[in-house]
Amino acid sequence: MSEKDVNLNLRGREENTYDAIVIGSGVSGGWAAKELTEKGLKVLMLERGHDLKHPNYETAFKHPWEFKYRGRITQQQREAHPFLSRDYPYGEANAKYWFDDMDAPYSEKKRFDWYRPNIVGGKSVMWGRQSYRLSPMDFEANLKEGIAVDWPIRYKDLEPWYSYVEKFAGISGEKLGLEVLPDSEFQPPMELNCVEKHVAKRIKENYNNRVLTIGRVANLTQPLNGRGSCQYRNLCSRGCPYGAFFCTQSSTLPAAVKTGNLTLRPRAIVNSIIFDEQKNKATGVRVIDADENKTTEYFAKVIFVCASTVGSTFVLLNSMSNRFPNGLGNNNDIVGRYLMDHHFRCGASGTAEGFDDQYTFGRRANGIYIPRFRNVGADRRDYFRGFGYQGGASRGAKWQGAVAELGFGADFKERITEPGGWSMGMVAFGETLPYHDNRVYLNKEKLDKWGQPTLTFDCEFKENEKLMRKDMMADAAEMLEAAGIKNVNTWDAGSFPGMGIHEMGTARMGRDPKTSVLNAFNQVWDCKNVFVTDGAAMTSISCVNPSLTFMALTARAADFAVNELKRGNL
Repeated sequence: MSEKDVNLNLRGREENTYDAIVIGSGVSGGWAAKELTEKGLKVLMLERGHDLKHPNYETAFKHPWEFKYRGRITQQQREAHPFLSRDYPYGEANAKYWFDDMDAPYSEKKRFDWYRPNIVGGKSVMWGRQSYRLSPMDFEANLKEGIAVDWPIRYKDLEPWYSYVEKFAGISGEKLGLEVLPDSEFQPPMELNCVEKHVAKRIKENYNNRVLTIGRVANLTQPLNGRGSCQYRNLCSRGCPYGAFFCTQSSTLPAAVKTGNLTLRPRAIVNSIIFDEQKNKATGVRVIDADENKTTEYFAKVIFVCASTVGSTFVLLNSMSNRFPNGLGNNNDIVGRYLMDHHFRCGASGTAEGFDDQYTFGRRANGIYIPRFRNVGADRRDYFRGFGYQGGASRGAKWQGAVAELGFGADFKERITEPGGWSMGMVAFGETLPYHDNRVYLNKEKLDKWGQPTLTFDCEFKENEKLMRKDMMADAAEMLEAAGIKNVNTWDAGSFPGMGIHEMGTARMGRDPKTSVLNAFNQVWDCKNVFVTDGAAMTSISCVNPSLTFMALTARAADFAVNELKRGNL
């Protein structure tokens, strides 16, 4: 090699070298980029999806009649997205936000619904925004019940970081003073409607351990940091031009860009992490250009893996070396195992009478929440853990029943503009236990569009979850009937892992490197300059929506990483 070639290689490596690399740009990746850049590090954020700039969400202001298929997807789209099209998140309004299943078709030993975004911001653009803290009970449950491994942290370790991220993200909600659902730093809560207030009052009168409150949601009710408040349009999954809900585009990304320390590379597929055996640490990542299929290496002192649970699992498993023949940090065959998701899609509903003279204002992008009350205090059931409820009350429209009628004229038109009756429903979200044989692993026989291994899922809900679902339905019906709701019916539409889009647990935190992948600060035990701070890190999952915990873990880990860099430990 000539001296000129050597100089070109050195210059190329220098141009591709940063202080930190963040893999992924969703909830966790956005927070990692914000915190690391604000602390002075030069950061490269890598995102496999295409760029999506705030506030340019092309369908955000479209009326229903402006969509060619009225919000539905075509048969061609179903064929291109055989997994994604199974359920509601994929529709005409946000079709461009999702990954094409056939570019990297995964395999299932048991059904798993994997929802993969294909945009900068990831699922932060389309998430349900329900934001709850885990409780002290959640961090202690594994140890007390002898299940899986103990969390290496407790609620008190994360409490200041919850407050820190909440103040920036903006969480609206009502303070309750409950140990089972700790309060957040709240903006004013959204308002319950008349039926929900009635049901909340009756639940309070009939139970001493149950409470109905408005959902705690990352939608602003007051302007914050240049972001506008919620406009009550309930079109959040298209992207919010007002910045009224927390997402990477409107929140953490602008903060990171403002520092001048961020480089964002969309269409960059992280293939693997580079491990240097002499230095005993990671030195960078291999990246495939999604459009040209060319591989480039980027280098950094510290790497944050925030590609979402399953994406992060792929990166770790595919990062093979002499030191880690089964994937980075996977000496103990833990990476990919203990895959968890919430089980849901069951509950009860009925009709509410006596409120026909009242209606709602706007389209509130939020519902009710009833915190967990099973296996709390003296209550003991024949299963472990518990569940909470989401849902709400609304009025139907009489025109829906008139479509097939042969009506006409002024009286007919007037009649179908009247609102229909009130209904009230509750859907339960239950905690799933961490099981060793619930897993996702590399499939080297089936390659994706870029020649990489794909993934195979082998995951199911087990007996504990099945027992819980009986109470999830029965308790909902009992509360509705106690509140005077009529025609109450229970329902179970079936739930498969992945449907909750809360996948977690495949690179869990723990106290012992023999039984976990990460330590108390989200560091890979055997590769200290790699941090995993998304859902993969979760040791157990509680029954609440997890994104707020991902934010807090990420901010905490970033603070620790920068301090360790300053001390020369990384």
